Amino acid sequence: MCRTARDDRATTPRRPHLPLRPLWLCRVCAGPWPCPVARLGLRREYAHDRIALSIYLCTVLHDAAADLYRLNPHDGPDPAALYVRFLGWAALPEP
Repeated sequence: MCRTARDDRATTPRRPHLPLRPLWLCRVCAGPWPCPVARLGLRREYAHDRIALSIYLCTVLHDAAADLYRLNPHDGPDPAALYVRFLGWAALPEP
């Protein structure tokens, strides 16, 4: 008897790794956004316009800093850590 297994991965749409605001965690994997999957997606989306990627990331960095500070004004977010998280990876050459 021959059974054909259906590969659900091919037909199931993948959920985008978007930020959950104001926590700035990934909605799918719960890691700090942009998570590795989101970074790959952003690199792919902005492959031909790295300047636009930097501008977008500066915008979300600004929003994240404001949101995270509002959540915890006494121990506000570390600016250097936010830079590395949101912009530092984008400046590196692609692997």
